[in-house]
Amino acid sequence: MLRLVNIKLPLEQTGSDLRSAIITKLEINDSELLSYTVYKRSYDARHKKNIFFIYSLDVDTSKNTQLLEQFSEDTQVKARPDDRYQFVAQAPENISERPLVIGLGPCGLFAGLILAQMGFKPIILERGKEVRERTVDTFGLWRKRKLNSESNVQFGEGGAGTFSDGKLYTQIKDPQHHGRKVLEEFVAAGAPEEILYLSKPHIGTFKLVRMVEKMRQTIESLGGEIRFEQRVDELLIENQRVQGVILANGQSISSQHIVFAIGHSARDTFKMLYEKGVYIEAKPFSIGFRIEHPQSLIDQCRFGDYAGNELLGAADYKLVHHCKNGRSVYSFCMCPGGTVVAATSEAGHIVTNGMSQYSRNERNANSAIVVGIDPEQDYPGYPLAGLELQDRLEKQAFVLGGGSYDAPAQLVGDFMANKPSNELGSVQPSYKPGVKLGNLSQSLPDYAISAIREAIPVFDKKIRGFAMHDAILTAVETRTSSPIRLKRDRDLLQSINTRGLYPAGEGAGYAGGILSAAVDGIKVAEALALDMVKGMDSC
Repeated sequence: MLRLVNIKLPLEQTGSDLRSAIITKLEINDSELLSYTVYKRSYDARHKKNIFFIYSLDVDTSKNTQLLEQFSEDTQVKARPDDRYQFVAQAPENISERPLVIGLGPCGLFAGLILAQMGFKPIILERGKEVRERTVDTFGLWRKRKLNSESNVQFGEGGAGTFSDGKLYTQIKDPQHHGRKVLEEFVAAGAPEEILYLSKPHIGTFKLVRMVEKMRQTIESLGGEIRFEQRVDELLIENQRVQGVILANGQSISSQHIVFAIGHSARDTFKMLYEKGVYIEAKPFSIGFRIEHPQSLIDQCRFGDYAGNELLGAADYKLVHHCKNGRSVYSFCMCPGGTVVAATSEAGHIVTNGMSQYSRNERNANSAIVVGIDPEQDYPGYPLAGLELQDRLEKQAFVLGGGSYDAPAQLVGDFMANKPSNELGSVQPSYKPGVKLGNLSQSLPDYAISAIREAIPVFDKKIRGFAMHDAILTAVETRTSSPIRLKRDRDLLQSINTRGLYPAGEGAGYAGGILSAAVDGIKVAEALALDMVKGMDSC
């Protein structure tokens, strides 16, 4: 088959227009075009009066070989690459050891799935509850101010990505087509097929819940085992080699191959690993606020007269500014038509995050506006100092919010003028259980406050209305990524000083979002499987 790229069509198009574009490009007759499928579709909205779609297409004709020769110098026409996922190993029939996977977020889910598909029958341990019970507990905080510290936005089946926008795009390099494997497994579990070709696919929480359940069933059908409410309290190590784990209930499980995919909020587990001597280093992360605007404002700024177009959907944005004080401020995890959510996993803390459903039809757009920070400059001392900074800021936000899980908030106009907000304007905050208006100047370090104040007017020049007085800032956003890295060997993907331990995903410092975490889960599953097979061959 052929792959056609960079095929441009206007928004007002039909299937026949796409077919005609293929025929025109390849200079063939209609009868010679046998079939085509959309591989990727994006849009170019740089000029609001001339927005158009850009397609990559997989095309089959009756003269493929001839066309490849004819268009050999044309970068728009090439042979379709083979992007099918290939398993790297299969479990030997006589294998007795079962690998452990700690955590059932996107990374642990795909590590477990790939291991199960290769026949290794993994045991997956998740400290939280299965996804539907976890959803009830999460809504318990949002609606009743009741936090379950072991079952919430951060902990439980599906991980933090379950209560998010469900974004499925990343900028990681992917020569082995791991990302395509992730998307295909999601579709098999019930995701809309459009995620295979949209340039910025997303799913949303309600769809993710059903998908996670189906993927769990697939793992179990292949001999894998999933155990909920099983927190790992100790890692067993002998001669710098893992031997197993001890759970909170006192049970021990033996294995010399363990994937640690615990997410970025398992601070107690990070401390345990540090105390056990597993190599950990501090890494940069970011801190800031959530900002909310009317989604209609963002749509108008990005799409002009095309705002509301069904094919374009709710508009997003991506912003960055390099400040005079040397800091960088940028938008992060932008959620079109979504809500700001309470995302703490610890009592007496406030953490914000963003979430959207598949429809993205809520009235507000929200995004994190965050400042990059660095361990050498901002939290020196030892590897877990970033965790302690997060902890301090989240406790401080809890106090500023009144101590009842309301989040501190401020109108953008008042934030810029450095005066407390006393009443809401036209933008109603979506954060539940609620917000307490005041002055956010004490919620972050001075360097972060000044950087954000400098960045907002700059962002307003790119998106008119970004600095609108009534837009809402909600504090604090502290868990943009993990503040630590469980450093691993570049090739073997094992901890550099603890053999058999495979740090993985966002919490280990090797991913940032659903798709990249899932891809990393596949990579460590492959590395683990090859090591187990090699060990069997040497016996």
